[in-house]
Amino acid sequence: MKVIDPTVFYQKQNEPNKSCFLALRSIILNQDENVSETVKYGMPCFCYFNKAFCYLWTDKKSGEPYILFVEGEYLNHAELEKGSRARMKILKVNPNIDLPLNTITQLLNSALDLYKNGTIKIK
Repeated sequence: MKVIDPTVFYQKQNEPNKSCFLALRSIILNQDENVSETVKYGMPCFCYFNKAFCYLWTDKKSGEPYILFVEGEYLNHAELEKGSRARMKILKVNPNIDLPLNTITQLLNSALDLYKNGTIKIK
């Protein structure tokens, strides 16, 4: 199995998205010691005990970064967008302004809590 280095994704990004993605990466990885990073579908994927809980990607229309929450259907927040997705929701992030740190950490903690409290089975 070929292992893909997640840092390749970040290196390919142009500013200001590159700095924004790197900041988001740091925020996500610092939420819990059991969060790890890999690459799935060409996107940085963050896992909790090897179960994917969020991804970083770029909006096709705006070109701006977003965080995709795998179990978004369980998360309720005014800034989350479902679009045509069945269970996932995204949080768009404007790379030209300060990150909404409170919103991001609140959503990441809520997403991780789904796995920690057993709502989403880890194994």
